[in-house]
Amino acid sequence: MTSGGSFYITTPIYYPSDLPHIGHGYTSVAVDALARWHRQSGDDTWMLTGTDEHGQKMLRAATANGVTPQQWVDKLVEESWFPLLRTLDVANDDFIRTTQPRHEERVKTFVQALYDSGYIYAGEYEALYCVGCEEFKPEAEIVDGTGPFEGLKVCAIHSKPLELLQEKNYFFKLSEFQDRLLELYKTQPDFVRPDSARNEVVSFVRSGLKDLSISRSAFDWGIRVPWDDSHVIYVWVDALLNYATAVGYGDDPEQFERRWPAYHVVGKDILRFHAVIWPAMLMAAGLDVPKGIFAHGWLLVGGEKMSKSKLTGIAPTEITDVFGSDAYRYYFLSAIAFGQDGSFSWEDLSARYQAELANGFGNLASRTVAMIGRYFDGVVPTAGEPTEIDLRVQRTVAEAATAADAAMTAFRPDEAIAAIWRIVDDLNGYITENEPWALAKDEAKRERLSTVLYTAAEGLRALAVLLSPVMPQSTTTLWDALGAPGELTAQPLREAGTWGQLPAGSRVKTLAPLFPRVEQTA
Repeated sequence: MTSGGSFYITTPIYYPSDLPHIGHGYTSVAVDALARWHRQSGDDTWMLTGTDEHGQKMLRAATANGVTPQQWVDKLVEESWFPLLRTLDVANDDFIRTTQPRHEERVKTFVQALYDSGYIYAGEYEALYCVGCEEFKPEAEIVDGTGPFEGLKVCAIHSKPLELLQEKNYFFKLSEFQDRLLELYKTQPDFVRPDSARNEVVSFVRSGLKDLSISRSAFDWGIRVPWDDSHVIYVWVDALLNYATAVGYGDDPEQFERRWPAYHVVGKDILRFHAVIWPAMLMAAGLDVPKGIFAHGWLLVGGEKMSKSKLTGIAPTEITDVFGSDAYRYYFLSAIAFGQDGSFSWEDLSARYQAELANGFGNLASRTVAMIGRYFDGVVPTAGEPTEIDLRVQRTVAEAATAADAAMTAFRPDEAIAAIWRIVDDLNGYITENEPWALAKDEAKRERLSTVLYTAAEGLRALAVLLSPVMPQSTTTLWDALGAPGELTAQPLREAGTWGQLPAGSRVKTLAPLFPRVEQTA
């Protein structure tokens, strides 16, 4: 991606009745790391997250708690979802709530435009509905109940009985967009990623599309259909439109022109809405489709998808209170191939924390800064003429920076971190091989000692820049300890691999362990 271009990226907007668990946090930190990378690379970056606050499920939850739906969602957002962003150091540019006037008015504008263009019509609808999914379920996601639900049809995702609903609804002519969608997937093969997700979407569309119900009339917690206030807009249509309404669709054309279209990162369970329904709606409105949809896998605990309702949900604070937010971000972005399912375990988290963060990166930083303090009175020395082993480190840094940028551009933060970690491993080996503590005992080897410790410090400078989108707290601490000039987030990321940017003569500061040892995991 060319530096300076627009990079608008979104998380899904989360349903706030489900308290945040590490699955939500996984999506959020992945999108945040991608946004930070592009922002620090000079791209015109905008990151959006938010909450999806309408629908029957939310109405029922509010009623059960004896409050209005608005009071209920206000409480959930303030007490659970805003704190999640702070806990995980997510630097989003905007947070949209679907109950905000800016969203509601712009949704009406969009839907009215589709109606005026003839893409919406009235009809009767009868189908099995899952309140948890807020969706009329396709046959593929309906299964026979067992145990207490024997004899009933249940949702394959929530394992709860479905409700047979019959309503007068308004429908969107989704069926008219089958050929255009297939052409989109053909001409833009990376529109849906990874390949497994793309294949699923193509197969679904080829099997035939039915027109989509876009309104509900059985309850009133939602945005009113502008030409018929006895209906509210179907919650998924309302929710999808947030990506456009948040950047000015409908009344801020300059902002919309600057930001749109977006990249969407979603869980694979909501891929169909984003890769089929959403681009079709945009086509009908005469707007550009998204730049791309990336579907990541599920986080599994004990072999099951993360879910509060199944008691497999783990709150992010259960991890950050012990290991810190940087370790949370590093672990989930490095341990799981982005786009595939991944299993979480406390044992794996603890082992990686100790081996890779505390012993690998943290120890490298601590001993390098300490040796500069001990042998050069805290002043970064001037390097002498490099030997082949020094040049090897320089090549490792340059190659890792290039590979990491390519991986981030391809929505693979796991591959980016793996590339960057080659620097950590190479520098640890370099220090072991060169034994600066032994060089310090021989005055005749003073120049060599200078070269070794400058090489280690400059490697750390590159690591601080390259890892800052992933671990913003520890890298900022390291940057300050190195005495590096300027703000870390102002360092051009795509120039991080250029050697020699840490000025000799910089004064280091005492560096406490970046990743203190943890004796117990919970």
